[in-house]
Amino acid sequence: MAGHSIPHFQNDGGHRSIEIGVKEFMCVGASVPYDHPHVFLDMGDDNEKVCPYCSTLYRYNPALKASQTDPAGCIFTNQVAA
Repeated sequence: MAGHSIPHFQNDGGHRSIEIGVKEFMCVGASVPYDHPHVFLDMGDDNEKVCPYCSTLYRYNPALKASQTDPAGCIFTNQVAA
């Protein structure tokens, strides 16, 4: 889809579960260099999805925006070299 941005999430804190405000997303595992292949996950009609690489349980929370997580700080932002 043109113009559609898929949020990416990371789990540097080793949380068992992370609440997110979207049902389609990418999991990257932990931050580089400890990341895993960036995998696209889709919850479909469910409200939970487990990442097949890092076993993080993602839970959909409609009260959160696409850029929010609970616990906070699990959104992945690609750092560009300066």
